[in-house]
Amino acid sequence: MTNRLYLTVATLLFTFAGSIYGCGNAAKTVPLNSTETMNEPTDTSKHLETAIFAGGCFWGVEYYFEKAKGVTNTVVGYIGGHTANPTYEQVCSHTSGHYEAIKVTYDPKVTNYEAMAKLFFDIHDPTQTNGQGPDIGEQYMSVIFYANDSQKQIAQHLIDQLTKKGMKVATQLKPATTFYPAEGYHQHHYDHEGTTPYCHRFIDKFN
Repeated sequence: MTNRLYLTVATLLFTFAGSIYGCGNAAKTVPLNSTETMNEPTDTSKHLETAIFAGGCFWGVEYYFEKAKGVTNTVVGYIGGHTANPTYEQVCSHTSGHYEAIKVTYDPKVTNYEAMAKLFFDIHDPTQTNGQGPDIGEQYMSVIFYANDSQKQIAQHLIDQLTKKGMKVATQLKPATTFYPAEGYHQHHYDHEGTTPYCHRFIDKFN
């Protein structure tokens, strides 16, 4: 999100573009300012599961998760704040208390939560305490929002592994609250732009 102030100025133009191009494809389109809870998979007939991660600019996080094996859907949005249906401007102005995050829906017959959490740690710097890369602010901090004790235990186990490797992990573990999908123009950003993330890259931290 180089020069993120650009988005604030051009919100109306991007929103209009989003209404034309959708969110990547029809299957991934989400309504603006709708809400989703942690336990509502995209297709319950397939017994899908979900995970929510915040690791800096949600554009870059989604870039990697949407390509991961077993992932059936990704939605970027806001979580952890105190304002219902927050806008991007409210989140960036630190008035809503939300984090930029991604909700990942995956097939547990193909992958599992541990693989999702490992990917989360591998694509960002979990030791940075004030944001991610050049994006500084509370909305960019590293957080895992767990849906149940199992997810919490798996996340903590991975943090313990990284700690043993000498990393000072700053990632917080928080119970999942209401997840609000972001505006349409934020969904699958790098697919539309044809570019790659500027502050996220894959580094295997567990081997």
